Amino acid sequence: MSKEREQRIAPREADLSRVKTIPIAVRPNKVRSEEFASAPGTDRSFAAFLQALPDVLKARDLRRVVEATARAAKRKRGVIVMLGGHVVKTGVAPVLMDLMQRGVITHLAMNGSAAIHDYEIARFGGTSEDVAAGLKDGTFGMAEETGRGLNEAFVAGAKHGWGMGESVARALEAVPKLAHPEHSIILAAHRHWIPVSVHAALGAEIIHQHPAASGAAIGDTSHRDFRRLAASCDDLHQGGVVLNLGSAVIMPEVFLKALTVARNLNGGKPTDFTTADFDMQRHYRPRVNVVERPVLAGGEGFEITGHHELMIPLFGWAVAEALDKG
Repeated sequence: MSKEREQRIAPREADLSRVKTIPIAVRPNKVRSEEFASAPGTDRSFAAFLQALPDVLKARDLRRVVEATARAAKRKRGVIVMLGGHVVKTGVAPVLMDLMQRGVITHLAMNGSAAIHDYEIARFGGTSEDVAAGLKDGTFGMAEETGRGLNEAFVAGAKHGWGMGESVARALEAVPKLAHPEHSIILAAHRHWIPVSVHAALGAEIIHQHPAASGAAIGDTSHRDFRRLAASCDDLHQGGVVLNLGSAVIMPEVFLKALTVARNLNGGKPTDFTTADFDMQRHYRPRVNVVERPVLAGGEGFEITGHHELMIPLFGWAVAEALDKG
C-alpha cells in the first residue's frame, strides 16, 4: 500500500512563472489618495467637518443626497419626507422643522405611529411606553387621552373634509395648553402650509383599539391623505427628492402606489428625481420600493445606513450648510 502511494502522480500546480502582469499605471482604481479624509485642523466648523469626510462609499452618497436636496430646494422642486415612528422618538424633529423653515420640505408624510408619538410629545411632553410591561395586564396602548383625542380628531376630519394629518394638526391647535408645541413636526408643517399626511394601517396602531375608534373616519381621512400624497408626487419631476426616514414597510408601500397614481394621471411623469432611504438596517421594501423601482425611468436612489439620531441631524445640518453657501 505504501509503495502505491509513492508511485501516485502529484496534483497539478499552476505555473506562476507564466502569469502575465500589467503595469499599475493602466489599472483602474476605485480609491485615490485625494479622496481620503482629513484630520481635524484649526478650523473646527461644521463646514470643515463636511469637507474633511472621505469622498468614498456612503460618505460620497450622503454628499450626493445632500446636493440633490439643496438643488431641489433652490429650483423649487418637490422634496417629500416620509417618516417612521422611531424617527419621532429619537428627537430629531427640530432638524426637520428647520428644513421646513428653509422651504426645503414640500410634503411631510408619515405612518400612524409617527403621528401618535408626535401628538403625545406636543400635548403631554412624553411618549413611548413600556410595551412588555403593559402587555402583561392588557394596559399596553390604552392611554385614554391619546386614543380619544386622536380618534375624535379623525371623526371631525371626516365631517369637514380634512386629511388625517390636517385633522391631527387642527386638534392640537384646539388644545388650550400644549406641553411642547414647538416640538411637533405635524404642527410645524401645518403652520408652514406644507401638506402633512398620515397613512394608517388598521389594527397596527394603539388608537385603533380605543372605544372611540371609528374605522370609517380613519379610512376616510387617511385615504384623503393618500390622494394628497399622490398629488404632491407631481412636483418631483426633473429634480425632486424623496427621503424615507425610518419606515420599513408602510411608507415604502404607500409611496409606490402614490407614485403610480401620479404617473397614471400625468403621462408617465414624474421621472428623473432622487430617492434615499435612511435607516438603521437594510430592509427589502425600502430598497425596492424607494431606492430602486421609482428611479428606473430616470434618477438615482441611495441607501444611507445609520442610527436616526446621528444620520438625520448630520443630513439636515449638511443641507443647511449647502443652502447657506448659495
